[in-house]
Amino acid sequence: MKLSTSKTELQTALQKISKATPTRSTLPILSSVLFEVKEEGVLLRSTDLEITIITTLPASIETTGSSALPLQTLLNITNELPEKTRIVISSDPDNKVKIKTDLGVYDIMAKPAEEFPNTPEVDNRKSIGISSDSLNDLIKKTLFAVSKDELKPALTGVLFRFGEEELTAVSTDGHRLVRYTKNDYKATEFKGDIIIPRKFLNLLSAVLNPETEIQLWVGENHMTATHSDDTYFTRIIDERFPDFDSVIPKDNDKELLVKREELLSAVKRVSIFSNRSTQQIALRLTPEKIEITTEDPEKASKAKEEIGGVFSGDELTIGYNATYLKDVLSKATGDELTIKLKTAISAALFIPKEQKENTSLTMLLMPIRLNN
Repeated sequence: MKLSTSKTELQTALQKISKATPTRSTLPILSSVLFEVKEEGVLLRSTDLEITIITTLPASIETTGSSALPLQTLLNITNELPEKTRIVISSDPDNKVKIKTDLGVYDIMAKPAEEFPNTPEVDNRKSIGISSDSLNDLIKKTLFAVSKDELKPALTGVLFRFGEEELTAVSTDGHRLVRYTKNDYKATEFKGDIIIPRKFLNLLSAVLNPETEIQLWVGENHMTATHSDDTYFTRIIDERFPDFDSVIPKDNDKELLVKREELLSAVKRVSIFSNRSTQQIALRLTPEKIEITTEDPEKASKAKEEIGGVFSGDELTIGYNATYLKDVLSKATGDELTIKLKTAISAALFIPKEQKENTSLTMLLMPIRLNN
């Protein structure tokens, strides 16, 4: 194969492709990028066996062919070349690769294209109609609560429930749960539940923008997304997601109405003085005020702040992991939050007082037992 392209075009393509290249792998071929040079154009492909990315590379084609080049080496030399540099890449039948520029010639060894994993086969795929904006909104509201525990594979992704006239996304790690529903959704071909892995959603979130539409399809085992000139594949998590509706309490009879940013700011300041391992803070709720406190005997540090709020119910003191609480408060929307509580050991619900149009957001947070 032989092609020529610009430093900028190659750099952009390699940066996209690198997001599916594993940092460590028992399969050396996965650290390569596959160049497929055909008369109609150049395709680059990378995979970690869970996610596959294919992108086009604008280039002048001299000879067709395929070869798997070491991605990191190629990206490193491309990054170091001056802007507007023209790059010629060629490989011979023994997979010896020459990279030529006006500045010099660089030789590297590639691997045979036949060793590179095939593109995933997507059987019986059905389309999903959703805008880039809506998908990005769903991802940003739910991704923070996805579990990192690989022993619970169902929780390492976000559940997407595609209904006839609504779309619900749910994530949980056992400490936090988010349920976010969009009521202005209209089903196309696909209806049902799928669990999409965290890594794939992170990848999409980084590229989504309102100017460019995205196309999604669901097959038996894979989801496919096309965005601009790029195609993304991911395995769907084939596990049963927990019954989240049964976890969300219906009988929380205490209610706190509070300004979201004011509570978040206070929690951020007070948590600086909390114990590093437990991150424990306490909220003491009374009809007159909200008291946020923490104490760390190991460092002989403590902190207390008071803010206003409207609390209905008997006085309650409840403990939280400050990191989890900050996550919930920062990802919620609106100026004011309604927090529904029951006891010091039961889950609380965080619900924006005013929901965004055509949406319904509910966040759940489990408390922690306070040290006396």
